[in-house]
Amino acid sequence: MKLSEPQKKYLRGRGHQLKPLIMVGDAGLSESLLAEFESTLAHHELIKVKVRTGDRNARDAMIEKLCKDHFATLVQRIGNVALLYRANHDKKAEKRLRIPSA
Repeated sequence: MKLSEPQKKYLRGRGHQLKPLIMVGDAGLSESLLAEFESTLAHHELIKVKVRTGDRNARDAMIEKLCKDHFATLVQRIGNVALLYRANHDKKAEKRLRIPSA
């Protein structure tokens, strides 16, 4: 999903107080971590992911893989923490995260 700058700004504001729900460690992107990531993203729509790796390229590759494989959008990355968004159209309309229109 392509987000406009005002939409990203809104999501950054909503994500500011969030704590990382998924933490990627030395084991990398294991199957159990990916399953937990999928269910957490489907439930919350906007989550923070903390990637603990020493190599910047490896960290960026993991974040990119999570976004690409799970159709998520990278809203912001600061250091080891990435803010990811994916709308869940299966949730009831009143339960969904509402973002401003583009």
